Amino acid sequence: MGSAPALLWLRLPRAVLCMFRRRCFKILAGIGVAAVLLGVAVWSFPHQVLTLDSGPVKADVLVVLGGGSTERAKRAAELFKEQAAPAVFLSGTGDGESSKRLLLEKGVPEAAITLENRSHSTLENAEFSVPLLRALGAKRVIIVTTWYHSRRAVACFRHYAPDIQFYSRPSYFGYARADWKRQGIKGYVKSEYGKLLGYWVRYGIAPF
Repeated sequence: MGSAPALLWLRLPRAVLCMFRRRCFKILAGIGVAAVLLGVAVWSFPHQVLTLDSGPVKADVLVVLGGGSTERAKRAAELFKEQAAPAVFLSGTGDGESSKRLLLEKGVPEAAITLENRSHSTLENAEFSVPLLRALGAKRVIIVTTWYHSRRAVACFRHYAPDIQFYSRPSYFGYARADWKRQGIKGYVKSEYGKLLGYWVRYGIAPF
């Protein structure tokens, strides 16, 4: 014999079953349409979705994330000159020394620059930098990266150090859509959406 709920389901009038199926179809169709519209909106407005900019703020240190071209180090030099923070922390393997040279050329004193050259990803940028920031006694930190990377970067640092106040002052290199093809930005924007979702699902790092 079947279970009571199964028997009750079989005894429902055909009209009720049809109505139930139509309602389920409408709900699923609505979800599908909403997903498509969300996808269109996300791709149409990547600047608003991916960019996080805290505006003019003061902090204890600027953390410059590796990657990009030279725009991140240049942005950090600008912020240092504006006295946004008295120290610069370079995080990431591969381009730390070149970024340091650029900072020195831009007038940032060597004594103000610290290197963290073990990290290979945004997650490791945060994981390896946070203990060093705590050792420095930093309470307010400005994350410097490229605009399309800024939301995920800040989310990672906040995930590892909720006790520290993190801000974002990104570089706007390649921000205009007209420059995307010439600067190779389109591919970075597309992959960033996948990374945002991946970090959320795999590490529990919510971007919003």
